[in-house]
Amino acid sequence: MPSSSNADVEKNGIAQTEYGPGSGDPVTYQRYPTKIANPGPAGLFSFAATTFILSMFNVNTRGIEHPNVVIGMAIFAGGLTQFIAGMWEFPRGNVFGATAFASYGSFWMSYATIFIPSSGIMAAYPDEAEMGNALGVYLITWMMITIFFLLAVIKRSVAFSLLLFMLTIALGLLSGAEFSGQAVLQKAGGIFGIITGLIAFYIGASELLAAESTAVMRIPLGNYDRPRAP
Repeated sequence: MPSSSNADVEKNGIAQTEYGPGSGDPVTYQRYPTKIANPGPAGLFSFAATTFILSMFNVNTRGIEHPNVVIGMAIFAGGLTQFIAGMWEFPRGNVFGATAFASYGSFWMSYATIFIPSSGIMAAYPDEAEMGNALGVYLITWMMITIFFLLAVIKRSVAFSLLLFMLTIALGLLSGAEFSGQAVLQKAGGIFGIITGLIAFYIGASELLAAESTAVMRIPLGNYDRPRAP
């Protein structure tokens, strides 16, 4: 899921990044230059596509009431690809990107596993109300994790703040839908999920275009000016 900007600058012969080691945020580190490409766009597009598809199903687009088609996306795109993107953020020194991508990648793979019949997870809950409560606890836990991520970026970027704020609301509504069984809450969660997916597409496109010197345009993320380490 989200990744921070990694625009490198040179200061006193030491490679610096805006948000990673060497940025002075929160501690000054020395980092070694890396040629590893920014994995942010891959992680963001994978998160965006999976979230968008599931959310379209949640609002019953074109009469679709069974979201099973998203399972493959959740395992391989939202899950595996995003998790790998998180692993590549670690050597780049991007703690936030690594933690967020790896966490949401794990979320999507674990969420998909619940709905795979051979996993036996759903079969273990013959009581539909108990299953709803279990899923509600699962989703509200991820809402809490998303709030922690939001606190980490709220002073960095308007785009990332909006992304995580919308995701927090979506997860809260979906957990409420599981607890109460109210279809209107599921549809509301789907609407906020669609908005979340579109914002993630926007950020992914911004990072992809920023990485290409021949890109025809640049897309702003609303990054705030941050003080550099002395």
